[in-house]
Amino acid sequence: MVPSLRKAFNDAFSQEQYEKFLEDLNHLHPGAIEFRIAETPAFISKKFGDKIINACEYIIDVITNPDFKKQSEKAIPKTDNVPNENDHSHFIALDFGVCINEDGMLEPQLIELQGFPTLYGFQVYYPDLLREYFSIPDNYSQYLNGYNKETYLHDLKEVIVGNTPVENVILLEIKPHEQKTRIDFYCTQDYLGIQPVCISDLIQEGKKIYYINDITKQKTQVKKIYNRIIFDDLYAKKDKLGKFVDITQDLDVEWVSHPNWFYRISKYTLPFLRHPFVPPTYFLNEIKQLPTDLENYVLKPLFSFAGQGVVIDVTPDDINKIKDPENWILQKKVQYAGAIITPDVPAKLEIRMMYIWKDGDARPKLAINLSRLSKGKMIGVRYNKDKEWVGGNVCYFEQ
Repeated sequence: MVPSLRKAFNDAFSQEQYEKFLEDLNHLHPGAIEFRIAETPAFISKKFGDKIINACEYIIDVITNPDFKKQSEKAIPKTDNVPNENDHSHFIALDFGVCINEDGMLEPQLIELQGFPTLYGFQVYYPDLLREYFSIPDNYSQYLNGYNKETYLHDLKEVIVGNTPVENVILLEIKPHEQKTRIDFYCTQDYLGIQPVCISDLIQEGKKIYYINDITKQKTQVKKIYNRIIFDDLYAKKDKLGKFVDITQDLDVEWVSHPNWFYRISKYTLPFLRHPFVPPTYFLNEIKQLPTDLENYVLKPLFSFAGQGVVIDVTPDDINKIKDPENWILQKKVQYAGAIITPDVPAKLEIRMMYIWKDGDARPKLAINLSRLSKGKMIGVRYNKDKEWVGGNVCYFEQ
């Protein structure tokens, strides 16, 4: 992405240094990182950074429009609608592929978006440690919008904990200590002091819920939930969970972010966006005539996560098999670029731009990022087995 920095990094890279870095990275919470960490970060030039930020802010314009809530009302399945929804999502993540356009130029293209928290803790710890092992220019940062580590963590704590006593705030997940992203839960606990809790360990008494605090060993009321529950995941694992609190009840808790925003800001939002860096996307049930070049589209289910159910090489037969077209979208394919030069073949890059939205603010604020390198057909760990210079990483943006 920045040829001079890419060459300098690759020339200086050694497998021994990378392995020392991984050993140190895993030292904080041994065994907690199950996903592959890429050998390299990405370096984003000011010019490309401005392009992706421009697209992000356009999307935020749509989300902050007064009509957005009405527009996205049908996004929430009736079975998953949670009471006491607030005015906005506290977290927004926008995923862009680094693509090549018809003129042979690199450009960002939106792939997906979510009103749901991602690795907001790990992306503080990991990039800072990376600097101790590899040469990263001082004018490149994982933070955006003028943030640094101190100001970012201040605002993250204000959003998640706020004025609530920290012992009354939990991170809620499904079997958090078995999740592949559990390193983020532990980093979040390190930075903010909140405990990860499994939904099956909650104790309900009327509208109030409680958990057992690991430090005090006391039953403690939950007043605020940093929510990591995805209903699709919950339903898939419910038989193994046993009894658990139904979070669609009217409970006496505050949500960060409220579960309904997972649906409102999601693939459901894509058909409402019109921007050069957003590929044309349509609700399948609203298409009057299918494109003749279906091979240039991707078919995606609205209510799934982690790439499950996506059809890349679409045929008319694939569409004819769908019984609920209102729950699917057809999205124009983008051409990922081999943007990152590696020792064997170039890697594709996907960048997640991560916003935080404080109560009282008119708009969310772009704060930090994560990225992933891939050499497979799709981005993601499961599609890149037995490959090197792939996996989770971070972008350092030119300041």
